[in-house]
Amino acid sequence: MTKEELESRGNNRSQQPTSSAFREFIGSDWGPRVSNVERGEAADYVPARHKLVSERFPGERLVIPAGGYKTRNNDCDYRFRAHSAFAHLTGLGGEMEPDAVLVLNPVEGGHEATLYFHPCAPRSSEEFYADSRYGEFWVGAQPTLEEMSTLTGIRCDSIDNLSDALAKDLGQGQVSLRVVPQSDARIESQVQELRERAEIAQEAEEADAELSEALAEIRLRKDPWEAGQMQHAVNSTREGFDNIIASFPRALGHHRGERVVEGAFGAKAREEGNGLGYDTIAAAGNHANTLHFIDNDGPLKEGQLILVDAGIEVDSLYTADITRTLPVSGTFSEAQAEVYQAVLDAAERALAEAQKPGCKFRDVHAVAMEVIAERLEQWGILPGTAEESLLPDNQWHRRWMPHGTSHHLGIDVHDCALARKEMYLDAVLEPGMCFTIEPGLYFREDDLKVPEKFRGIGVRIEDDILVTESGAIRLSEDIPRTIADVEAWIASINS
Repeated sequence: MTKEELESRGNNRSQQPTSSAFREFIGSDWGPRVSNVERGEAADYVPARHKLVSERFPGERLVIPAGGYKTRNNDCDYRFRAHSAFAHLTGLGGEMEPDAVLVLNPVEGGHEATLYFHPCAPRSSEEFYADSRYGEFWVGAQPTLEEMSTLTGIRCDSIDNLSDALAKDLGQGQVSLRVVPQSDARIESQVQELRERAEIAQEAEEADAELSEALAEIRLRKDPWEAGQMQHAVNSTREGFDNIIASFPRALGHHRGERVVEGAFGAKAREEGNGLGYDTIAAAGNHANTLHFIDNDGPLKEGQLILVDAGIEVDSLYTADITRTLPVSGTFSEAQAEVYQAVLDAAERALAEAQKPGCKFRDVHAVAMEVIAERLEQWGILPGTAEESLLPDNQWHRRWMPHGTSHHLGIDVHDCALARKEMYLDAVLEPGMCFTIEPGLYFREDDLKVPEKFRGIGVRIEDDILVTESGAIRLSEDIPRTIADVEAWIASINS
C-alpha cells in the first residue's frame, strides 16, 4: 500500500455528494459577499522592516513561508500559528493564511514584496463545500487577492504562481535563493530543488541560517506599533492574573488546584487574545523550584506560595511574559517574605542598571546576581563571600538562581534568539528593545545547604521592560509586585 493510498483512507467516512448536479445546486443563489477589510495598523510599518532585510541581501530572492498546519493526532491539527518571521514581515496575526509565502524579489534599489496565498474560491467550485482545509463551508471565506492587498499593503498573488516566481532568472550569475529554515518543509524542498536545477553555487544551509539570523536581528528594536502591541499584551495579562487570584478559593479545594489556576488564566487568554504565548507555569510549593514546571497537576495548600509564569499572546502574535509569586492564603509568612524581598531587590537593581546610558544587555544580569549573592552571604548559605561567589570560576550563587535574568521579548516569548551574540548579549540597550527582568531564588525542599525555614520556597518575579528615548520603563508597572501591594491585590479580589 502506498502512502497516498493510506492517506486516502481518511475519505472512507465521507458521504459528500460528488455529482455535477449537486455542485451546480449548492453553488447557486448566493448573495454577494460583503467585504469589510480595511488597511491593517501594521501595514504602515512593514515596508521599513522589508528595507532592513533587503539591505542585508542585495540581489537575492528571499523566501519567507508562513508554514502550514501541524498534525495533533490522526486528521486533527493544532491551531495554526504563522512562523514569526512571516508574521513580522507581513503584519498578519491570528490564524490567517496557512501555507502562504512572502517573497522579497530583488529589483533595482532593493526588493519588491509579493505575498502568495490561497485566495477565496468561487462558490461554483467544489472547494467551496468539499475542501476542509480551504473551503468556505468549513473554515469561512478566504480573503480575495484585493482584500489581502488592502489589509497588508503588500502586492498579492495566487499560491499557484509561486513556483514560476521562484524559478525566474535563477543561476547564471543572476539571482540566488534563500529560504527560512524549519518553516515549511514543502517550500524548503522546492527551493532546494530549484537551486540544484539552476546549479546555484551556494552553501544552502549556511545561506538560510544567515537569513534566519537577519530576520531575528531586525526584531531587536520594536517600532512604535510593536511597542503598543506589547503594552496591550501586558495589560491583557494583568487581567489574566486577576482571574488567577479569583480562582484561589476554588483551587484550594481541588485535587489539581494548579490546573484550576492554569485554566483561569487560559480562559482570559482566549477571550482577550489569540491564546497563550507559551505553556503556563502554575507551580505551588516545592513545584516552583522546577524551573519549567508545566505539569500543573498538584493541589494548592493553605500557606503555600504559587509561582505563576504566564503571558497572553494577542491577535497580532506579540506576547507578554510575566511571573508573579503569590501567597494563596493572601499573606506571606515571615520566611516567604524574606526570600521574596531578596528577589524583588534584585529586580529593582536590574531595572536601575538598565536605565543607565551605555548599559549592555549582559549588565542587567550581572547586577541582579550581585544582589542575590549578597543576600545568600547574609543568610550564611554561601561557602565564602558574595564577592568570591561572583568570580567566574566559583558562581556558587547560581545553585539557587541557575537561569538568566533577561531575554528579549516580542512576537516570540524568547524573541530574537538567533541574533548574533554581539547584537544581543553584548549589545548596548537601545530604544525599542523589549526584554524581561526575572530574577529568582529556588530553595528545594531537600536542599541541605539551605536553612530549614527556606526549604521548599521558590520565588521568581518577572516584568517586561521597554527601552525608550528617556530610559527603560516597566510595561508591567501596573501588575502589583511589592509584598504590601501583592497582599492588597489578593484581598481586593477575594475579600
